[in-house]
Amino acid sequence: MRLKTPLVALSSAGLLALAACGGSGGGSGNAGDTPSGFNPGATGNNQDPNAKGPVTIAGAQKGGTVTVMTLTGLTTTLDPSEIYYTDTSSIMSGLVTRSLTQYRYDPKSKNMVLVPDLATNLGKHNDAYTQWKFTIRNGVKWETGQPVTAQEVAWGMTRCMDAATFPTGACQYYANAYYQGGATYQGPYTAPNQKFKGIKVNGNTITINMAKPFPDMPYWGSFPANGPIPLGKASDPTSYKKHPLSTGPYKIKSWAPSKELVLVRNPNWDPATDPARTQYPDGYDFRAQQPSEKIDQILLADSGDGQTTLTYDDLLAPDFAQMRSQSPERLVLGGQPCTYYWAPDNRKITSKKLRQALQFAYPYKNAILAAGLIPGVNAIPSSNLMPPGVPGRTPYNTTNHKAFQTDPAKAKELLKSANAMGYEIKFLFRTDDALNIKVKDAVVKALTEAGFKATPVPTTTANYVAARDNTKEDINVRAAGWCSDWPSGSTWLPPVLGSTHPDQTHSFGSNYSAFSNKGVDSQMDAIQRMPMGQQAAAWNNLDKEVSQKYFPLFTTYYGGIAQAHGSRIQGDFDDNTLGMPTWKDMWVSQ
Repeated sequence: MRLKTPLVALSSAGLLALAACGGSGGGSGNAGDTPSGFNPGATGNNQDPNAKGPVTIAGAQKGGTVTVMTLTGLTTTLDPSEIYYTDTSSIMSGLVTRSLTQYRYDPKSKNMVLVPDLATNLGKHNDAYTQWKFTIRNGVKWETGQPVTAQEVAWGMTRCMDAATFPTGACQYYANAYYQGGATYQGPYTAPNQKFKGIKVNGNTITINMAKPFPDMPYWGSFPANGPIPLGKASDPTSYKKHPLSTGPYKIKSWAPSKELVLVRNPNWDPATDPARTQYPDGYDFRAQQPSEKIDQILLADSGDGQTTLTYDDLLAPDFAQMRSQSPERLVLGGQPCTYYWAPDNRKITSKKLRQALQFAYPYKNAILAAGLIPGVNAIPSSNLMPPGVPGRTPYNTTNHKAFQTDPAKAKELLKSANAMGYEIKFLFRTDDALNIKVKDAVVKALTEAGFKATPVPTTTANYVAARDNTKEDINVRAAGWCSDWPSGSTWLPPVLGSTHPDQTHSFGSNYSAFSNKGVDSQMDAIQRMPMGQQAAAWNNLDKEVSQKYFPLFTTYYGGIAQAHGSRIQGDFDDNTLGMPTWKDMWVSQ
């Protein structure tokens, strides 16, 4: 989501669930081109501002419960003000919460199209893109039956800017960066939203005044943070995060973080007001911490409840091969707009040569295979931070590192040059994830052979995000990932490389390398003020420049998906803005 897209550490078959809310290259020095039909960074390039509801699907039937199984998902908040992980963003936006805009799957192009949601269109802007207006449609209701007001939508857009309460939410990258006065907002939760000068309400119309041009506002409008929140004490985060209210086709029946999320029909959702969502199944039962081997076997057997089960984790490589052979129609393959990377903590690993040594030491192929990933399907050789498909992107190679190249001799050469032989690398691994343990073993072996001292630090799946996000955790490398929030370099460099000063703020944001450079920050700000036609090339050039001069991190692969569903699940396609299922189109055959 784009979302906070920090992905899970050290690859795993269920890794995407913890990615925040983005070329094949063969064996050559430049990993630039992707497999045929694979365009992982082209997220929501198309728009339909006139889309209307209700949506009907020919032949679709009502009834049945969809069971969704995942290993690593559902570990982060469901509060719309802070949702920024791919799985929670997808689930909540697809089924529970509504926002200014949204995405709809187009079966002809097999891509996502940006369409209106709570707003009657995709917004209207002035010539400078420094003011946007959205008119909130009539007829939208809360699960309680009360009407949703423009004031409640504006309050939701304001509430998320509380950086102290929602430090890892998407608003800290966009609203606080673009809205007038955004960075100054700090609660309280009983205050009327009109006191915030950047957002004004007049009847059903919300006007947003920008501190600088923001042509991507319609895309930003699709995030859960840009939806309604009840006024007054009801929006207190300590209570609201336990049961956010629904405005979509399903509401929360029960929620146990890292364990289970149960959704049932919301009788007060009106399909006539919704240009994308449907309400065919009776409900959804999400189950977390399910072993990957168990999930795959249930789907391969396709019997009983397995026929109405799906996963948004990737199949393990051997199980993928079996499913492709026996039931290819139940596979969901496609793009996922994410780059996975290793982020040395630049506060601790200050030597550029040492960071480059890690790039040559890392066991790309062995780690990918140990994680159960499939090279060329959901693990694509990478180069740039920005994945293929992002406008203006051209491949670069600043270290002459070849695709998936592990070279312990080259790593030792760099270590000796940096006078750092035997340098200790501390990284997290998950003790309750058998595949992650195998990846850890592959990394320890490779780092040791390359002249490092490898010290894996144990944690669990449930505690992994908190440990990785702890700025004082005794580790010096973090495995992470980032996904395109929309098709622009503005959703890559500022969130991943913009200074966050974790020693003072006690938060990495999504800058897990703790990279801080005032000159780069100034360049990013200048690019955001350029005419739209110049921005794409400028982002690409800055991506390359940062790698050449500073090398703060290195990429390990670009993502794809290899998901599967039972034979009675219909409408499960690839939402390539997130690499998640198309919940809005789903139904169960009887």
